[in-house]
Amino acid sequence: MSFDSIDNVLNVEPQEKEVRTTGEIINVSDDVPSIGVTSMSDQQKDYEYARAQLYSLIEKGQEAVNGALELAGEGDSPRSYEVAINGIKNVSEVAEKLLDLQKKVKELDEVQVTQNQTNVTNNSVFVGSTSELQKMLKEGMLNKLPPEV
Repeated sequence: MSFDSIDNVLNVEPQEKEVRTTGEIINVSDDVPSIGVTSMSDQQKDYEYARAQLYSLIEKGQEAVNGALELAGEGDSPRSYEVAINGIKNVSEVAEKLLDLQKKVKELDEVQVTQNQTNVTNNSVFVGSTSELQKMLKEGMLNKLPPEV
């Protein structure tokens, strides 16, 4: 297929593509970079990107709903109202996904915090009478007081 006339109209030079023969073996690991979330910065970037995309979808959906509602008001067609209602439903679903994203990020942060913490619980039990306990407490407090000058 020749696209010379289109190339001339658009003032572009044709580009040649590399065509591989069918008998050639391609090593996939060389052509495709590995995708792995390994650092916190990657997770943060992914979160910010997903959040920005969801915001963009919500804004575009709201614009589309507003346009559909205007058309529905002008034409009084049941179908146009149905389209507007479906648009509203889709925008609300995207908003829910945005909230789910927030919840998942919060859960990931909590998991990372709990993995970094070590819980130490010291349970001390005194076996004895109350008078012995009071005596121990008084002696302990007296030992901890600074010497008077």
